[in-house]
Amino acid sequence: LESLDTRGLLCPLPVIRTQEQVRRLPVGATLTVEATDAGTLQDIPAWCRVHGHNLISSDTVENEFGGGPVYRFRIQVCGA
Repeated sequence: LESLDTRGLLCPLPVIRTQEQVRRLPVGATLTVEATDAGTLQDIPAWCRVHGHNLISSDTVENEFGGGPVYRFRIQVCGA
């Protein structure tokens, strides 16, 4: 299980970093992305649709360091 921490990064960096990480993963791998930019709530699912990856889940969790919520996405890498 791979993970990517994009907390503190603003659009478009969370999506760019997600794309870079996915390119390094084999088909079938699962990537968990954590972000604090509310724009990722629309951007990550849209990116998955456009690039043919499966968004397994999307949820909001409390930020352990304070400062607003953390958005967590689980993505299954698919062949595009």
